[in-house]
Amino acid sequence: MNGFTGVGELFDVLDGRSVRCRACAHQCELRDGMSGICRVRTNIAGRLYVPFGYVAGLQVDPIEKKPFFHVLPGASALSFGMLGCSFSCRFCQNWSSSQALKDPQAGTPILECSAQDLVEQAREHGCPVLVSTYNEPLVSAEWSAAVFRKAKEAGLRCAFVSNGHATRRALEYLRPWVDFYKVDLKSFDDRRYREELGGRLSAVLDAVEDLLGLGFWVEVVTLVVPGFNDSDVELRGIARFLAGLSKDLPWHVTAFHKDYRMSEAPDTCAKTLARAAGIGREEGLRFVYAGNLPGEVERLEDTFCPSCGAAVVEREGFRVKADRLKDGRCPKCSTAIAGVWK
Repeated sequence: MNGFTGVGELFDVLDGRSVRCRACAHQCELRDGMSGICRVRTNIAGRLYVPFGYVAGLQVDPIEKKPFFHVLPGASALSFGMLGCSFSCRFCQNWSSSQALKDPQAGTPILECSAQDLVEQAREHGCPVLVSTYNEPLVSAEWSAAVFRKAKEAGLRCAFVSNGHATRRALEYLRPWVDFYKVDLKSFDDRRYREELGGRLSAVLDAVEDLLGLGFWVEVVTLVVPGFNDSDVELRGIARFLAGLSKDLPWHVTAFHKDYRMSEAPDTCAKTLARAAGIGREEGLRFVYAGNLPGEVERLEDTFCPSCGAAVVEREGFRVKADRLKDGRCPKCSTAIAGVWK
């Protein structure tokens, strides 16, 4: 990764040549020559150098794959990622890029590019949205911001797919450029966050609240892992927290499959997802979705009007089968459906 760095913006200079990184909630204090927990943000002579000018993953996805279900149904999104992450999740599905520089088995080729290159590719493929994803985008927030500045000039929308372990300062820094923000809320147990993921639950909860307050469109995903976070108590805790912020906040409960270093847990079944979705509805959430098991979860991939119950968007997996919204409203009763629809 030599040469693929630039001087960051999300840091403070401390006494001497030490700095404090402000990109994520770890807020690592780094002496000269030290890298943060992510291993990709490094103090060199009192300046924080951060990833810049490359991608480690690049492809066109349906926006439903991110997943955003209340943003531009059926749109294509140009998704790009880099290397590094602030967490070390045993069940990571993008571990070859996220755990690079931490795990000797991880690693993936990188491609040098400019911000303008990514914008041009988005336009060439007819993608109205650019998404920073795959690894943890907070650790390369400055690069994302550089890409998104160019994207905004071209009239594109921009999104983050993140673990949400953010600082208020980072979110304020990103707000002018990021429209949509997906948060992985992985558990409702602080001990698990600290010991098994490498973060703090409170930081993620604070970030979700800050994101809503700052005006991002937010959707939340919980990967439901049997034996890890699938108890009624934990799922209800997540749902109750989200509903307390906004009953219109979409919650996606998605199926785990064996990956990386977690092979002992069984894959999540449709019945478990249906139970989780039912808990979300009981707690007052209007939009709860089940994912990663297309066609096996009955109507839990569809969006329904919370007033009259009409199906306004029908999906199977990442495919939109029908979009009946009219200017963001239910075609039967004219209720406005929360989201960004055009």
